[in-house]
Amino acid sequence: MVSTEALVGIALVELGLVVIPGPNMIYLVSRSVVQGRRAGLTSLAGVGVGFLAYLLAASAGLATLFALVPEIYLTLKLAGAAYLLWLAWNALRPGGSSAFTPSELTPDRPRKLFGMGLLTCLLNPKIAILYISLLPQFVDPSRGHVGTQSLLLGLTQLAVGVAVNAIFVITAGSVAAFFSRKPLWSRIHRYLTGTALAVFAVKLATDRAQPIAAP
Repeated sequence: MVSTEALVGIALVELGLVVIPGPNMIYLVSRSVVQGRRAGLTSLAGVGVGFLAYLLAASAGLATLFALVPEIYLTLKLAGAAYLLWLAWNALRPGGSSAFTPSELTPDRPRKLFGMGLLTCLLNPKIAILYISLLPQFVDPSRGHVGTQSLLLGLTQLAVGVAVNAIFVITAGSVAAFFSRKPLWSRIHRYLTGTALAVFAVKLATDRAQPIAAP
């Protein structure tokens, strides 16, 4: 039902998004460094459920709602761009930090770890835009039921996102230790992160594409 090209395309889009540090990565890395891999993976489970919630909403016609009420979509897009610019400023400003030099966090119980991972994902503008605007671009009505295609494509995105974030969780402690010993590399990572976030924010704010209503 879904072409191989569409599956590969959405996987590459998600890979490009997930490697750019955003709210999900910053929270997961911070939690993993402070509280260990188990805490990071528990938080990641919440993030995965957040992905699934967006996927189910998109399959149920969320994109159609935003296509019919473009003002809501525009507000979400601009708010997301502003948030990404704020993250970029925190990385680029003098004295800023990278995702792998996390702020202090107090240890949390598993239930709160899961809940915070879920909330971080639900408030992540990159994920919202992915499901509302980008995912429908890979749907081909001539290949069958639109909702089923959206579900399959979304599950592919979810698998890629969770797998890559799991790698960040598992390696967070080692990478953070490396950056603590190599401040130059930490600064380079910080500048690359801030620049990538700023570029994505500008593209998001200036993109004129609209969500596609499912037939």
